[in-house]
Amino acid sequence: MGWLDDERGLEKTRANHVPLTVLSHLARAADVFAGREALVYGRRRWTYREYHARVSRLASALAGLGVRPGDVVATLLPNVPAQVEAHFGAPACGAVLNTVNTRLDVDTVAFILGHGGAKVFLVDAGHLALAEAAVAALEGPAPLIVEVGDADHGHPASGRHPDYESLLAGGDPAFAWIFPGDEWESLALNYTSGTTGRPKGVVYHHRGAYLMTMGTVVSWRLTLHPRYLTIVPLFHCNGWNHSWMIPLLGGTVICLRDITARGIYDAIAGEGVTHFGGAPIVLNTIINAREEDRRPFAHTVEVFTAGAPPPAATLARIEPLGFNVTQVYGLTETYGHVTECLWRHEEWDGLAEAERAQVKARTGIAMPMMEEITVVDPAGRRVPRDGRTLGEIVHRGNCVMKGYFRNPAATAEAFAGGWFHSGDIAFVHEDGWIRIADRAKDIIISGGENVSSVEVEGVLAHHPAVALCAVVAKPDATWGEVPCAFVELRPGATATEGELIAFARARLAGFKTPKKVVFQDLPKTSTGKIQKFQLRTAAREL
Repeated sequence: MGWLDDERGLEKTRANHVPLTVLSHLARAADVFAGREALVYGRRRWTYREYHARVSRLASALAGLGVRPGDVVATLLPNVPAQVEAHFGAPACGAVLNTVNTRLDVDTVAFILGHGGAKVFLVDAGHLALAEAAVAALEGPAPLIVEVGDADHGHPASGRHPDYESLLAGGDPAFAWIFPGDEWESLALNYTSGTTGRPKGVVYHHRGAYLMTMGTVVSWRLTLHPRYLTIVPLFHCNGWNHSWMIPLLGGTVICLRDITARGIYDAIAGEGVTHFGGAPIVLNTIINAREEDRRPFAHTVEVFTAGAPPPAATLARIEPLGFNVTQVYGLTETYGHVTECLWRHEEWDGLAEAERAQVKARTGIAMPMMEEITVVDPAGRRVPRDGRTLGEIVHRGNCVMKGYFRNPAATAEAFAGGWFHSGDIAFVHEDGWIRIADRAKDIIISGGENVSSVEVEGVLAHHPAVALCAVVAKPDATWGEVPCAFVELRPGATATEGELIAFARARLAGFKTPKKVVFQDLPKTSTGKIQKFQLRTAAREL
């Protein structure tokens, strides 16, 4: 008899196999951390006992509205408690949560509601006009709008729709949660930005979200009772899964509706924030804060930054202010961050400040919940670890989406060759650390030479007058394309086009130097990413 024959009687049972789900984190916290502070918003705060009861009421009320397992519950909410509660309340009744970007246009929101088939739509009073217009534009069944008022922040409920708090009041705090029978069941539906066509619906499963929360604890070096500030929008990759993670550690989620330097400093100094995530633009907001908006604090705040490679200059400026920044990288299709720039103390602790910032600007290595993240050439072969050969970043692991909802062709294309193809261009250092060079569409080909917009942006960011910059291709009769820089200056600073071109030319090869500099406020997404597609259009029209 072989080993497999000896395994008879060792099958999965209810005793030894439970489908992984983030619902278990809050269910456990309601018992283990019942009296601890779980959720904070302004003057209001809730314990884990109260938080769990509100989530149960929400799940019960949604079921009472006819939401069945597998149905979609959509939200149009900023980072307010109702959005945090919906992350547990919708799946607790078996539903799939669809968090919609609050800055989208009416047509796109209508498309998402129709494509996803939402049955209930939780809407912030401040975004009610957008929601009503989108629902009115639907040709098929429309979701029921439930209005979430926020009078303390100037957005009282209109009274035109059922009220969120009244809905919860009618729910059962003892409602029996519906846990998934299979961890592959769908948990969330997130739509991509759709800057080049209709957005695609990215489907998450319970297993991936659970493992994302576990892996993040390791990579972020988390211990019990962190105090987490919601800066990453909870509609973006479900806030990188952080609100699902915090109950695992008995921590506190501190909601911040409007992301300002004053709001961030007040939360750190007043609420003892220990962790937050955000795009590099958030780091610049802190760096460029007015003196009257700053508040002193005595602890180090741990920051995950993602969305775009942070310039080394930005990292060098923010860390002396009391922040330890770790660059992470990922996509909507990977539940958020899946690489980390893991710090190698024995080799890097002694580096000078400028060198430390350069190392921290690397994209990094795969987080522990991912099987492999590497860089391949067009034939699918791994590129050499030489710090210069470019290829595409590809992913394989538990935190890759199930696929694109109702779009099998796009799913098959994304998963070609057994990898998820990111579309991001990078190279690999000798030690295996990846560094993004660009999005494939952002590489500038000037006279046959590849120019990384990220590299040029990193150089310009070192200029003391530059707050933000973005470099795109500008058509050129001689070279085909040349770099064109769009620059946002720091408050009170001045610089000329010639000055910045000369600054770059002293640090870059001639073909990489911007041939044109445009000074303006840069267009940004709700997560702080610079919208380069708008700048490419502007560059073509110059």
